[in-house]
Amino acid sequence: MKLLLDENVSFRILNSLLSIFPESAHVSKDGSIKSDVEIFQYAKRNGFTILTFDEDFYDLQLIKGFPPKIIWLRVGNISNLNLLNKIISKKAEIEAFEINSEVGILEIY
Repeated sequence: MKLLLDENVSFRILNSLLSIFPESAHVSKDGSIKSDVEIFQYAKRNGFTILTFDEDFYDLQLIKGFPPKIIWLRVGNISNLNLLNKIISKKAEIEAFEINSEVGILEIY
């Protein structure tokens, strides 16, 4: 599974996520990706699932459909370590979401 971490998800958790989701990346790695629409299109072209706190991706998916799939983090303001632990604890749920062709968004609380 390839997660694309949105700019509002700290790049600092990427290295730890790579052991679980090895093909993941952060949008800051490619400086040309700036807007939500560009991130959405980049994820679609490159087979990523977007990991974000931003509800704008939900709105984009309502208009454009999926892929890409969206993992919408609804956990509020938490530390990077707690966020990383939350994602790790949802690994099985995230993997099941990825293979489900009928669902385009996963909300994590």
